[in-house]
Amino acid sequence: MSRPASTVPSGRPPTRRGALTPTLIVVAAIVIGFIFFANVWTDILWYQQLGFFEVFLTENLARIAIFFTGFALMFTPMFFAIRIAYHSRPVYAPDSEIRDNLNRYQAQLEPVRRVVMVGLPVLFGLFAGSAASSQWQKVLLFLNQVPFGKTDPEFGLDISFYLMTLPFVGFVTGFLISVAVFAGIAGVLTHYLYGSIRIMERGIFTSRAAQIHLAVTGAVFVLLLGINFWMDRYAAVQNTSGRWAGALYTDVNAVIPTKSILAVAAVLVAVLFVVAAVIGKWRLPMIGTAMLVITSILAGGVYPWVIQQFQVRPSEQTLEREFIERNIMLTRAAYGLDKVEEQRYNATTTATSGALAPDAQTTENIRLLDPNLISDAFSQLEQFRPYYQFPGTLNVDRYEVDGKIQDTVIAVRELNPRGLSSNQQSWLNQHIVYTHGYGIVAAKGNKFTVDGKPDFLQAGIPTAGVLGSEETFEPRIYFGENSPEYSIVGGPVGAPPREQDRPASKDGGGETQYTFTGDGGPNVGSFFNKILFAIKFQSSDLLLSDGVNAQSQILYDRDPRDRVRKVAPYLTVDGNAYPAVVDGRVKWIVDGYTTSQFYPYSQQEQLSSATADSQTTAGRTPALPNSSVNYIRNSVKATVDAYDGSVTLYAWDDQDPILKSWQNVFPASLKSYSEMSGDVMSHVRYPEDLFKVQRELLGRYHVTNPDRFYTNEEAWSVPNDPTVQTDVNQPPFYMSLKMPGQEDPSFQLTSSFIPQIVNGNARNVMYGFLAADSDAGNQKGVKAESYGQLRLLNIPPETQVPGPGQAQNKFNSDPTVSQALNLLRQGASAVLNGNLLTLPVGGGMLYVQPVYLKSTGETSYPTLQRVLVAFGDKIGFAPTLDEALNQLFGGDSGAAAGDSANKGQTPTTPDGTPATPGTPGVTDAKAALKAALDEANAAIKAGQEALAKGDFAAYGVEQRKLAAALQKALDAEARVVVPAPATPVPAPDATPSPDATPSPDASN
Repeated sequence: MSRPASTVPSGRPPTRRGALTPTLIVVAAIVIGFIFFANVWTDILWYQQLGFFEVFLTENLARIAIFFTGFALMFTPMFFAIRIAYHSRPVYAPDSEIRDNLNRYQAQLEPVRRVVMVGLPVLFGLFAGSAASSQWQKVLLFLNQVPFGKTDPEFGLDISFYLMTLPFVGFVTGFLISVAVFAGIAGVLTHYLYGSIRIMERGIFTSRAAQIHLAVTGAVFVLLLGINFWMDRYAAVQNTSGRWAGALYTDVNAVIPTKSILAVAAVLVAVLFVVAAVIGKWRLPMIGTAMLVITSILAGGVYPWVIQQFQVRPSEQTLEREFIERNIMLTRAAYGLDKVEEQRYNATTTATSGALAPDAQTTENIRLLDPNLISDAFSQLEQFRPYYQFPGTLNVDRYEVDGKIQDTVIAVRELNPRGLSSNQQSWLNQHIVYTHGYGIVAAKGNKFTVDGKPDFLQAGIPTAGVLGSEETFEPRIYFGENSPEYSIVGGPVGAPPREQDRPASKDGGGETQYTFTGDGGPNVGSFFNKILFAIKFQSSDLLLSDGVNAQSQILYDRDPRDRVRKVAPYLTVDGNAYPAVVDGRVKWIVDGYTTSQFYPYSQQEQLSSATADSQTTAGRTPALPNSSVNYIRNSVKATVDAYDGSVTLYAWDDQDPILKSWQNVFPASLKSYSEMSGDVMSHVRYPEDLFKVQRELLGRYHVTNPDRFYTNEEAWSVPNDPTVQTDVNQPPFYMSLKMPGQEDPSFQLTSSFIPQIVNGNARNVMYGFLAADSDAGNQKGVKAESYGQLRLLNIPPETQVPGPGQAQNKFNSDPTVSQALNLLRQGASAVLNGNLLTLPVGGGMLYVQPVYLKSTGETSYPTLQRVLVAFGDKIGFAPTLDEALNQLFGGDSGAAAGDSANKGQTPTTPDGTPATPGTPGVTDAKAALKAALDEANAAIKAGQEALAKGDFAAYGVEQRKLAAALQKALDAEARVVVPAPATPVPAPDATPSPDATPSPDASN
């Protein structure tokens, strides 16, 4: 008997499937799996070393549990929908024009049918599980929620229902609706493919099994829609589509009732689907579904529109009054504005002699050191080595010096790996040798040296000053805002140190080495850990280098804000971490916020736009994420040790229900603020980003009367920063200040308000001044009751107090000031206007602005040369703040009532000796000034002529003459006291006075 044709040898040996492809697949899977394992295990080591393994474990277990729950909820209905549809397929399906095509599809699918029937639900399950696991915070907050003890005015439910229950229910309902949709579609497609549903010439044929399947799916879907309609009633109080947040008149009287009707109607339609599954009649569910759709359109859309257009709009102010009042009350509560102390401040615009005497404690400590401009001075005077750096914007803090609180500008000397020369950019140098910065540099906020340099409280290498020395605190900075990606530190006891530590002295050429002795990162000494971290950082050098020993630790994730974010993923972290010398260490203090976007009736605010100002726009301060919130609390204060990176979280606002809920989730990760040392507490301050959000809201919500709020005529705006060219908000300023009604000065965060800016235009007059008390406590660790108190000065519009923009314009347009600043600009020097500070002193509003001079060249830095002050329509301009205030308030201004700290730098003559204002007399000084100006103009003209001829030697000689003449002019000008005119001054381009010197352009 012959064999079948299929078994007859063809002459060519049968091909065997090679083992290469499966082997490659297995190897690839192993490699991918090991890379995943390396990242997970290194994270475990990181959290364990830091003492926050609870956070890692809880978060990831929650993610895993939610993932598998979401996977199961999607996989199970979808799998059984396909399976049931397949097994209920008819043996004989009615003839159809497309039957042959479907048969071909079935034949092609049959070899992989089982794989598809399982693989498709698995694929959708993976997507669903991943999406669900990202909502782990909603799930954990719901399961661990703590009540607020406050109810909403519409439904009378606790606020926690809206912040913790409703978001969870919305997530679950939305997820289940998606499950019903995808499972339903999968079932319908399977029925269609295998003949249970056929499109016929006379209509659609549906088998009995398919009818039951569709009916059950429809019932589940509509029932879930009903639940969604019902929950939408509560979500109305979170509505943000109207002019004011929350459920307004139309919502309460039209939307909420119709949502209830739709919810009941959906349940009835679901019942009709169940009935249809039993009796096999589809007329009733189809009619019910059509009626539900029509009702949802009419009741959910048309009816509320009619109510809004024809009932509310004609009488909006009357009908919305109650709901506007709700919005005001709950917005102020959600943002912590309900406890603002507001007082009327009848500010005067007339400077009188002795008016500053009651405010001497404030004026003697006015900060002239601008943290946004002075970084270059810190770098040039205190950097010492190219592998060090200071941040572009420094921080403002306060320290006790000689028994008095001294406002201080402070910065850490961080490592700058990019400062190494190209031949030093080896892996060993970048990760083992250059590992840390060194020391704190701090300067008095209100004092300068005689030549305009910062007056340092702490400086030098080795570090020295009033904050301590290397013997009293650990100055090394391993963790900072600009630290390298990772460093490998540590070594055996007695082994030669390999880390570059610091210069032996600031003037010496020797360098010292150091070995890290703390517990700052996971151990990387074992071969297994080397492999894991080599994979994590994609570095073979880490695996092979002899610089990695058995005692080595690897330091990474070194930015203080990043560390806090990792150990407290439920917090929004403030954009500015600042350093402080506390408890014998340098520690970064970081503010953390609990936020929500679900607070009923509270106005939503976008964090990134609310906190944007001239500092974030310039990239000096990190911006907050682009997310919306309508509830915020500064619930956590965190410290990050700059030496070993240890993180401590303190429950600062221990009454915040959201924080309490997270403490239920992570019971061991937070400490009570009562455990905070007095040293740390004395440097805690009110956070900037929270203050920015609050001032943005307060611009409207300082009005609590609903009728006045409705008209919006009393709305305020934060003024634009007048010291920059772009229209961005002026940043808030830290300063020691005694607000009206306070007995003693305190460290405050301040900001101003002007009338509302509309289309870029506003009257730049002062309407309000806001200050937040930033003294958190004392050295004894006692939390101050006044900390965080917001005080708002409401300035009557009729007083016409100039705003920051007007004050800056007066400075810029004053002839005397312009003339002097033009002199300073000669010789290719730049005049830099410092921050414009506003202070409520002398019965009015005082503006103070330092003026810096910066010459050209890579090694130049700004030095303080003059101080501008303004009060009402008068301005003062002098080398020192004391002299400038005397120009405004007379010799008995009260500004010198303290220890003369406000006098800043002392003017000097060309030979360096101190110059006494008023000597040899105003007349002689004016004559000397005019003579110096004449010399300067002559040098300018001669220099231009030499330049035109190409005689650069002669041009250089004239430039030196110009510099000498300018110095003479500055010295003479310092002895002239010229009070600013009380009447409006001419614009800068107005005709100069006979004594005025032509501008450089005119002379050219």
